[in-house]
Amino acid sequence: MLCTLLAILSPGQAAPGSGLSMVASPRPELTVAYVEFPPLEYMDDAGQPAGEFVDLTRKVAEEAGLDLKFIYLPISRTYFYLRSGVVDMWMGLTGIPALEGYVLESEVSPLAATLSVWSMPDTSPVTRYESFQDRILILISGYTYGGLLYQLEALDNVSLTFAPNHLAALRMLERNRGHYLLDYQFPVRETLRQEAFDEVREQPVRTRYTSWLFTRQNPNSSALRDAFDQAYRRLVARGDVAAEQDRSQHYVLPGLPLDH
Repeated sequence: MLCTLLAILSPGQAAPGSGLSMVASPRPELTVAYVEFPPLEYMDDAGQPAGEFVDLTRKVAEEAGLDLKFIYLPISRTYFYLRSGVVDMWMGLTGIPALEGYVLESEVSPLAATLSVWSMPDTSPVTRYESFQDRILILISGYTYGGLLYQLEALDNVSLTFAPNHLAALRMLERNRGHYLLDYQFPVRETLRQEAFDEVREQPVRTRYTSWLFTRQNPNSSALRDAFDQAYRRLVARGDVAAEQDRSQHYVLPGLPLDH
């Protein structure tokens, strides 16, 4: 791995822990997209990137000998910038159909991200995928939910309405503008921690996993992906970060189409 990593570093730069001498030349810098997905990644009150995934990415990049430049984007613009190569990397989720063929995903998944459905106490619970029939679902604009959006759009007996963000979506649910909110556990729980709402009920729909996604437009994308994977695993071996997620251990709502 050392030779591969050195190939993407500036001349004279050595990988961390390599035992090679260092010179005062700039380290390679990656442009990294981040979105509003608290508490994993978000813009703080000072206008700076923050969150658990941001902090972890900085730690892994330092171990790999790379500098980072963060750029805050809406989710749809993030997809476009990855496809076109405007950004080098995004801290996102695996298996996004809109990015298939355009990115390389890291082999390691540092965190699991549960996709859940949220409802008010007087709404019948979701027990399987068919529970969405003849109901109105609130979704977040720009999210594809790993392709599940396209399956829902194809159903004649399910109505979809969209909110610009997680807080607005919860307010729509509270005001009975939809029967269910389909959203990720992390940002909704963070919003509920900060805002007062009537009791809402959560039920899991699917386990998904985080990943570092590298644009294929960067000719060094494969080397960068390998550098991140191996840097993360070195940190795990030293006990500096938690072990990677086992992607084979996941929950799926009964009846949920697996080909989305």
